[in-house]
Amino acid sequence: MDPTSYPFLLPVIVLVSLSFFFFLLFFLKRTTSEANTPPGSRGWPIVGENIYLGFLGPPKFIEKRMKRFNPDVFQTSLLGEKMAFFCGPQGNKFVFTNENKLLMSWWPKSVTKVLLFTEVIDENQKVVAPLLANSVHEILKPEALKKYISKMDSMARQHMKTDWAPYREVKAHPLSQKYTFALSCKLFMDEDDDAKVAKVLDNFRIVTNGMISVPIDLPGTAYNRAIKGGKVLRDGLMKIIATRRKELTENKEIERHDVLSRMLLVTNEEGRLMSEKEISNNIIGLLVASYETSSVAITFVLKHLAEHPHIYEQVYKEQMEISNSKQAGELLSWEDIEKMKYSWNVARESIRIAPPAQGAFREALTDIKYAGFTIPKGWKIFWNVNTTHNDPKYFPKPEKFEPSRFEGSGPAPYSYVPFGGGPKMCPGKEYARLEILVFMHNFVKNFKLELLIKNEKIEYLSTPVPAKGLPVRLYPHSKN
Repeated sequence: MDPTSYPFLLPVIVLVSLSFFFFLLFFLKRTTSEANTPPGSRGWPIVGENIYLGFLGPPKFIEKRMKRFNPDVFQTSLLGEKMAFFCGPQGNKFVFTNENKLLMSWWPKSVTKVLLFTEVIDENQKVVAPLLANSVHEILKPEALKKYISKMDSMARQHMKTDWAPYREVKAHPLSQKYTFALSCKLFMDEDDDAKVAKVLDNFRIVTNGMISVPIDLPGTAYNRAIKGGKVLRDGLMKIIATRRKELTENKEIERHDVLSRMLLVTNEEGRLMSEKEISNNIIGLLVASYETSSVAITFVLKHLAEHPHIYEQVYKEQMEISNSKQAGELLSWEDIEKMKYSWNVARESIRIAPPAQGAFREALTDIKYAGFTIPKGWKIFWNVNTTHNDPKYFPKPEKFEPSRFEGSGPAPYSYVPFGGGPKMCPGKEYARLEILVFMHNFVKNFKLELLIKNEKIEYLSTPVPAKGLPVRLYPHSKN
């Protein structure tokens, strides 16, 4: 058959031929020049194993490859990069103890393109500028956070009153997002204008849903929507930043203690103030780290409380003892938070089963020898919580919800790592604890709940989320 007689077949023939050529090139390169790299599969040329990861979800994807290839480390291709997955407590320990020695932080280009002004960052710049690191850590230390507890409690009370109490049935995940995002905007930008916060949040949802997707910028794709949403998000933040800069310039007697104000005032070694685009990049980095993971954590705490009434009752008892010890209208204090030991164990077990942050990327600064294999310089590395959180060696009957796992000495070192570890341990760990516990206090004080969809499907976007938003029926307590 002469293909020229069937011109509609030519594109198909060319596509198949090119795919076969790239597959051979991909396969030969894997089997020759990188023979001592960890075993694994890179999937299809260009798209790698993104589709498999999205279809299976990280827990099953990782479990299958650990069993098939190697329980310590395996290779794959994600987001257009050669990547090694480090597994188990030893893998976690290796990554955490070699920060800035053998490894450095890395963000996928697809994420930076969606979120940031890329023209003001270079390949070695961290999302949070080094000059600001100390300021951010200072704000997120327990001593500094103590003054935010009453504000958190006040905002949580108002949130229950306006967004939960008027309704018999609600979707818990979008409401949790609204609560955590409002808190992040208040802490980082001292911004509590509901209209502004809601507008920024709408675009933030679009961005986070598409930034860890196959980076194909075509109309209708999640990545394309994320790029458009990211532009609107950055434009909105630039207006907030410009307004604050003008305020600080014209009203120097006004002193704010939020992160944005510090960014506007800090200078580098040459005495240069940060540009508004640089500040936008840093604020977005902080919002990504703080809001999305906390909202997911709260959502799954509610899910697990609904699924385990006896655990709900113990949380309710603990929280009501605290509530009954307060004067009418008195807000929560640090001492109250410290009494919420059982509630925090419940939250930790929920985070173990449904970890909001799946892990983090690193880049190899040099050839690395690990578990008998070589990870070449420039390869990307991913450590992931699911390699230990679901392992029965460290958490017997891992599918069982059991808060008592965290009593006494707790889990084995490097096995429970929802906040990472080492120099790059999440600086917002204590902030997240306060945020979750204040929410739990105000929720159980007001409501019992029932899941409206049993065994709701969990989707994996940038974080695990209930596919339908976790619809619940609320049962208000007659007395609080």
